[in-house]
Amino acid sequence: MSRLGLGTLTWGNCADIESATAQLATFVDAGGSLVETCDGYTGGESQRMLGDAIAKLSVGGMRREQLVLAGRTDVPPGGLSRGALLAALDTSLARLGTDHLDLWQLPFPGSADPGGLDEALTAVQVAVLSGRVRYAGLVGPRGWQLATAVERARGMGQAVVPVSAQVEYSLLVRAVEGELLAAAGHHGVGLLAWAPLGRGVLTGKYTDGTPVDSRGASRALARYVEARRTGPAARIVPAVLTAADGLGTSPLAVALAWARDRPGVAATIVGARDRAQLAAALASDTLTLPDEIRAALDDVSRPHPPA
Repeated sequence: MSRLGLGTLTWGNCADIESATAQLATFVDAGGSLVETCDGYTGGESQRMLGDAIAKLSVGGMRREQLVLAGRTDVPPGGLSRGALLAALDTSLARLGTDHLDLWQLPFPGSADPGGLDEALTAVQVAVLSGRVRYAGLVGPRGWQLATAVERARGMGQAVVPVSAQVEYSLLVRAVEGELLAAAGHHGVGLLAWAPLGRGVLTGKYTDGTPVDSRGASRALARYVEARRTGPAARIVPAVLTAADGLGTSPLAVALAWARDRPGVAATIVGARDRAQLAAALASDTLTLPDEIRAALDDVSRPHPPA
């Protein structure tokens, strides 16, 4: 699995099918394999676009086996019951034009979900045994939730045990470094760092306003970006820009390298508006931050700096 994952949140919002297909081709050509998708992105349109892109590139020789499809299932209308989850999974598979997900990622059941965790884990068990899913993971769990799911799943067979936790993690969002990171390390669960660029804010593009062609200017994604343009960003973004200038590289590369090399991170997931943006992210793969720069970024981004 590649250390950089291709996210598809922008597909159907900022990226059309031509752009999406070009992104996937560029990603695979560069050796990328991990592709993240979710049934909630643009009401399922993102998944349909991904399925179309896979089909188009397969004609040119790309094999489905080259991809690690990590599919997220948002809470369906019927809650996280076994039937509702399996129906949502089948809908995603049909949109994607594939018979299985390499990684099926689910939210942790809430108190209102019928059957709770046992029902969700049974859905995973059925999906694995039927060949529709290879491995399972959780989306945004707390540490105790991850530990509970792992321990409960062990009694149902190793194939049901979560192997990943997809969480937002960047220089702007480091809350996972407490309880969750410890739980993940203890149980051998890899973190998939979502939004490692701080939803685009860490690239510095919003320092002097909102570019008209950015996500921040998009009606669908403006609130998603605005949530990271306040508070800590005022001190962290300038530090990233300074580090990038000193290293002769881009702020994007600095932010990605920081997140990629954090303890416990199995892969970072980035979404791009177009092929050029994705190429810039792929180019950052060779960057390793010097210890002194990493330490400085660690210090400036600490959630609770010393008084």
